[in-house]
Amino acid sequence: MIILSIETSCDETAAAIVKFKNGKAEVLANVVSSQIKTHSKFGGVVPSLASRMHLKNMVPVLKRAFTRAKINKNKIDYIAVTNGPGLIPALMVGTQAAKALAYALNKPLIPVHHIEGHIYANWLKPVRKCQMSNVKCQNYTLANPEFPVLCLIVSGGHTQLVLMKKDLDYKIIGETLDDAAGEAFDKVAKLLGVGYPGGPVIEKMARLGNKNKFKFPRPMMNSKDYNFSFSGLKTAVLYAWNLEFRILNLEDRKKNVKLQNSGADFNSAKFHPDFRQDSKFKIQNSKFKFDIAASFQQAVIDVLISKTIRAAKEYKVKNIILGGGVSANKELQKQFKERISKEFPITNSQLPITNLSTDNALMIAVAGYYYILNNKNISDWKNVEADANLVLSI
Repeated sequence: MIILSIETSCDETAAAIVKFKNGKAEVLANVVSSQIKTHSKFGGVVPSLASRMHLKNMVPVLKRAFTRAKINKNKIDYIAVTNGPGLIPALMVGTQAAKALAYALNKPLIPVHHIEGHIYANWLKPVRKCQMSNVKCQNYTLANPEFPVLCLIVSGGHTQLVLMKKDLDYKIIGETLDDAAGEAFDKVAKLLGVGYPGGPVIEKMARLGNKNKFKFPRPMMNSKDYNFSFSGLKTAVLYAWNLEFRILNLEDRKKNVKLQNSGADFNSAKFHPDFRQDSKFKIQNSKFKFDIAASFQQAVIDVLISKTIRAAKEYKVKNIILGGGVSANKELQKQFKERISKEFPITNSQLPITNLSTDNALMIAVAGYYYILNNKNISDWKNVEADANLVLSI
């Protein structure tokens, strides 16, 4: 069985061609065209611009996928596509492309929820020879995890705890009430003036900082439910940032008074009277940013892992998996494994393959494959539409 899959929920134009046989997945092609450089100048994804980039990239990405796969289009058995949730202009490009191909090739079309893709990326296990080499693996076995499974999904648009009692059976037991974890990383990075996307930048900065320097709150960590909230944490970072400005501004005021009394050249570049600009320069060149990044990151990690472990105990799960773009964070992965093995050792924990944490079409193909196995969601192209607010359900 060969599946062509397409993913355009945000700012990656992706297509994959995967051959499934006897519980194994052979990746014939997995192409991702990123728009990070395009959107970085705006500090975030611009939906209308993203859709135009998808329109520009879709045909070249599909051509590249078929060239790498070295197969004829008629060899495709099914087409799978992300139809939601996400940015509606972006989703429409991928969905319409998939519908056009399904019509032209007369193939069944499988609409896939974006979060399902992140979940099923964990079902892929590289063969041993790929794990021991430095090349990207193209051959995987499909895991058969013991249910129930608890999935912690953390990305730029989602933070959810999803309980699965069997394949394609989902119950959202907790989700963010405001900002998603990835969105909070992006906003803090923007506040610190360190660029977009914020997750990778904050992670690198955190390695050089002291995670205990700032006592940031752990929002809702001890609430009775399994929901999340990161807006208050983001505000706490803002307060710490502004306080540092005020302290440095006061120091500069005192220095400027001394300089004036000493008769120094107050108009020289060295003693510029704009103390706020001088303070900003100091912050940019001090350890302050590293400490605030490390403290913020640790607060997020503490909340995510604590709630996950508590939910795992209550629902007596057999497996805990981590998925979504934020799951690529090495410190989150490290503490995730350590705390689960220490506090909930009777279960297994799984991390997605690093290059499959962020958005890609391979994960959509895997989710589509399980729909085929269970004879669900296999549709005619006419019945598939993009839905920006698509709900994850059974």
